[in-house]
Amino acid sequence: MSSLAKAVLISPITKLFGYRTMATGASPGRVFVVGVGMTKFEKPGSRDDFDYPDMAKECVESAMTDAKLKYDQVEQACVGYVYGDSTCGQRALYPLGMTGIPIYNVNNNCATGSSALHLAYQLISGGLSNCVLALGFEKMQKGSLASVFSDRANPIQPHVENMMELRELTASPMAAQLFGNAGLEHMEKYGTKEEHFAKIAWKNHNHSANNPKSQFQDKYTLEQIQNAPKIHGVLTKLQCCPTSDGGAAAILASQQFVQENGLQDKAIEILGIEMRTDPSSSFKDKSCIKNVGYDMTKMAADSVFQKTGLSATDVQVVELHDCFSANELITYEALGLCEEGKAGELIDRNDNTYGGKYVVNPSGGLISKGHPLGATGLAQCYELTSQLRGEAGPRQVEGARLALQHNLGLGGACVVALYAKPELKQAKL
Repeated sequence: MSSLAKAVLISPITKLFGYRTMATGASPGRVFVVGVGMTKFEKPGSRDDFDYPDMAKECVESAMTDAKLKYDQVEQACVGYVYGDSTCGQRALYPLGMTGIPIYNVNNNCATGSSALHLAYQLISGGLSNCVLALGFEKMQKGSLASVFSDRANPIQPHVENMMELRELTASPMAAQLFGNAGLEHMEKYGTKEEHFAKIAWKNHNHSANNPKSQFQDKYTLEQIQNAPKIHGVLTKLQCCPTSDGGAAAILASQQFVQENGLQDKAIEILGIEMRTDPSSSFKDKSCIKNVGYDMTKMAADSVFQKTGLSATDVQVVELHDCFSANELITYEALGLCEEGKAGELIDRNDNTYGGKYVVNPSGGLISKGHPLGATGLAQCYELTSQLRGEAGPRQVEGARLALQHNLGLGGACVVALYAKPELKQAKL
């Protein structure tokens, strides 16, 4: 290659700084997952050797082994967690190698893990790096989520006040009220039945029995789901996700890096990934469904499908944010898996499990796999990458070629991503 041609490939930023975190020959655009790892999700406090640096070490080393890479090949890192002091990302990664790379600490409530993934994707697709680590972990307290700081504004206060204009406030956990009231609204508006919400939890608990990384691996009858203690509205205890400890990691790479390191057989392409926050309709439309992120989910999904030229009906496997069964139900519609108001029919057709149109949350979802906030989005990436590689064992979705991810946090943020075996994207080029 001539010196002139080389100069054309080098960005002005690279000329200015001249260090290896700038991709000096990558074609911006295509981004691949080349390594994934996760810990088993655990009940908070159940393991003595499970502080967040331990979680990070376990899942990052697993991802590195999966990709057959060394830590010093990572050029930047995006680390997500919700509960922790500043620079926990550095504390978690320094034992793996103090290589001086940029480390970004990310906090976006329950969408934290996918927000770290989204940032890592942007660093590669923008041509700034060739290999980026996305890591998420959480060490949580037992019991329902609660606000940590009482001396400052609560980020979800507007959502709570909006809900209180529509529904009476109760003594139930606040998150359960917000999502449970969305379920009640769906019932009133579309005739959805309590059984539909219970069927979602029944499905997810059954799926998790095949996931050794899941916090719970117990199967229940539909009657046991329905007769569990009531939490709020339609939601029983077995329809609510638990708090959890755990971590997950993904290594993202450019096309150039994949080719130079012979990672083609491992690579799963992220065809598109979009993040959205609350539009004004979340509050102005006075809807409990929109209050918990329906519109930002729909906006993110619509953008992903528009940019990729694909649609929800092309997807075989989905990992979505089932913090409560009510949210899984309304998310079917927001993602376009069915028409608005038709989620109950989708459930009755079994189009959300093996043998149906889609397999939703084969991992067990948040309800049964667990929900360590900072790790959840990257655990979804782990599951979908495993599915598309054909490495999901007894959870394997037959013929999985296109996978959809949805991760949501109140406050708010929503990330939707579309994954594929590279040959599928090649066929579309």
